Formats: sequence, C-alpha cells, structure tokens
Amino acid sequence: MTALLLALLLTANVQDADARALLQLEDDWATALVQRDRVVFERLLADGFVYTENDQMMDRATVLNSVAAGSDTVVAAHNESMTVHRYGPVTAVVTGWLFVGGRGAAGEFQRRYRFTDTWVKRGGRWQIVAAQDYVAP
Repeated sequence: MTALLLALLLTANVQDADARALLQLEDDWATALVQRDRVVFERLLADGFVYTENDQMMDRATVLNSVAAGSDTVVAAHNESMTVHRYGPVTAVVTGWLFVGGRGAAGEFQRRYRFTDTWVKRGGRWQIVAAQDYVAP
C-alpha cells in the first residue's frame, strides 16, 4: 500500500513538472511572437507541425516564415486562463486565450485568440505538433 501511494505521488510530481513546463513553453511562444524569434519557434514546432487559424491551414515552414518576416508587427502578447489536459506521459493539450496587440497593414490591432495546442514529449522534450487558433470577434 505504501509503495502504491509513493508511486502515485511521484507520478503526480512528474505531471506537475510537465504541466509547469508546458505552460512556460506557451509563454515562450507569446514572447517569441513579440521578438520575432524564429529560433524559439524552430525549437517548439515539431517536424510535421500543422497550424489552423479560422479557415486557414499552414505547415511548419509557412509558420516559421510568417513569424520571421510577416507583415504584422506584434508589440505585446500574453496568455490567460491556460489549462493543461494530459493524455498519458507523452501527450498533452493546452487550451487558453492568447492576447496579441500590434500594427499591421490596416493599422493597430488588438486580437484575442482561443487556442488549442497539442504537445508531444519526444526524447525528453516537449514539442507542439498541432495548433488551432480562433480569432474571437
């Protein structure tokens, strides 16, 4: 009985550490948007990554190019109300809100995205394999 309790506690601590790591990676994403940090996105986005925003789909290369040389300039970005949903030791989905402010071809903008990000742990490292954002009206 004691061994079972200890195993459960150790599993909970690993999951808590993974949840904290995933939330930090989501915040790294927001910071990288502002800094146009392609290196961070190359680290976060898994090979085969797919991104959907409203009715558009993009692959990893398109997202990386958009981050580095897109027409919008992001001056502020932050996440709120994030929740980590675990599906075993190597798969997780993070949901939340991403708030982005900046300037584009049409002038200044403030956007609010409802997001669902799917993460997989490979080689001891979390990478995002799929992301879906919905721009809220």
